[in-house]
Amino acid sequence: MKPLDQSLLAGPKLRSAATPPEARGLERDEVRLLVSTGDRHEHAVFHELEHFLPAGTLLVVNTSATLPASLPASGRFGSFILNLSSRYGEQLWLCEPRLSAAHPGPLPLTAGETFEVAGMSARFVAPYPGLPRLWFVAFDGSVEIAMADEGEPIRYGYVEPPLPPLSAYQTIFAERPGSAEMPSAARPFSRRVLEELAWRNIAIASIELHTGVSSLETTDGGGEPVLYPEPFIVPAATAAAVNSARRDRRPVIAVGTTVVRALESAWDGHQVNAASGFTRLFVEPKRGVHTIDGLITGFHDPNATHLAMLHAIAGEGRAAEAYDEAMRNEYLWHEFGDSHLILPRIG
Repeated sequence: MKPLDQSLLAGPKLRSAATPPEARGLERDEVRLLVSTGDRHEHAVFHELEHFLPAGTLLVVNTSATLPASLPASGRFGSFILNLSSRYGEQLWLCEPRLSAAHPGPLPLTAGETFEVAGMSARFVAPYPGLPRLWFVAFDGSVEIAMADEGEPIRYGYVEPPLPPLSAYQTIFAERPGSAEMPSAARPFSRRVLEELAWRNIAIASIELHTGVSSLETTDGGGEPVLYPEPFIVPAATAAAVNSARRDRRPVIAVGTTVVRALESAWDGHQVNAASGFTRLFVEPKRGVHTIDGLITGFHDPNATHLAMLHAIAGEGRAAEAYDEAMRNEYLWHEFGDSHLILPRIG
């Protein structure tokens, strides 16, 4: 199988979307769409999505809304940023301390030391095993009030001023706040797109998975990345809709890798069940995928675990060819970038 051409990924910065499409004179649904089916790749615009999905397709989306999860902090070595990731208790969060949006660290921290964050005191409890850039943090106060008063959406160094507001990090499906970072695969969906999908009898079901901070994975010695638990819910209605579509041989398309992880976490070997809890599931080719036929996603860095999922869905060769095609045609990466639709093989 053809490996990913790493030289293509070393291209200029312009391949990262530095601003939302709205700041580039586009509507949300006017980002580019690469459509991969079998060995064929087509170039389209996202609002043309309906033309690539057969009637009866089921789309599954993530309804988690994005938090203002980046907080100003200061400690014994000066000012820094504390990015909240996942909540595990009333006042216990997994967090990423960063020097700045562009510089992740790791910072010179020790377990037990205290610091100030958004007007309250907090304490570094311990680093996450195998992920030294992530720390458990105990807060002496309300994190919700801190986010409301001083929180900003998590932004990284490739995002250029003027910095986008929190509303730019919400999808049309956003309902309950809980994600540190936007479930960005759904960002290009608009009212226009939803109306066109409904006209073609394309249904939408939902899950909820509160995403943590972007991939910081390292291997644990066994060749698999270290993943931290993220909370998810697969409602009974969604489980029933997925099972019905698969029985009827109608395509099930996940909108985002978070949807795949949630549905696969609810798979019992025969069907999808209503489920909730935390998942650390790593979806890769050896395990395979059982609940979906295709995926709408963005474009991911070459060291991200999301690529293993793409290999499981599309095959390593087809995924590599799609990325080569995207790079040759200067598609934009990251949360404000272009989209990729991976469809089932033909025949």
